[in-house]
Amino acid sequence: MVSEEDLQAVLDELHRLRNRVPQLTGALAAGVDGLVVAHDTPGVDPEGLSALTAAALGVAVRITDATGNGGFRELLVRGEHGYIATYAAGRTAVLTLLAEGRVNVGRLHLEGRRSGARIGELLDAAEAAARPARQTARPAPARTRTTRAPRTTAAEARTATDS
Repeated sequence: MVSEEDLQAVLDELHRLRNRVPQLTGALAAGVDGLVVAHDTPGVDPEGLSALTAAALGVAVRITDATGNGGFRELLVRGEHGYIATYAAGRTAVLTLLAEGRVNVGRLHLEGRRSGARIGELLDAAEAAARPARQTARPAPARTRTTRAPRTTAAEARTATDS
């Protein structure tokens, strides 16, 4: 769970980003699962945008995997009236920016990558801080004697998940 202080820091970064790039019309930080973390998206439904970002991210990750181009870094979509750019933000989040058609795309990438890195650092640190607290709060499961299924080999696992 991310604290209110961390969420406010992410929102502050979104506001600073919109001040640095005046042609931005919206900024959203979301989990890769499609849940909104923080947003500054006047006139746009943040939950809907977050869900669509997660869907586009899923396709983008599959494309980078299929082509052997490594892990996902960014996605740029150009519409008739502007741009939608999505940047990796740490291990579990993304930054999605909405921009006017007249935006300097190089500047958009420069600032989007920087903010994505900052937001990723904030959220990854918050998650790491919360992890030990969750681990110590859980009681150890009771051990029971069960019958184990045979282990799957690497080749069998690869075949099962490659569909």
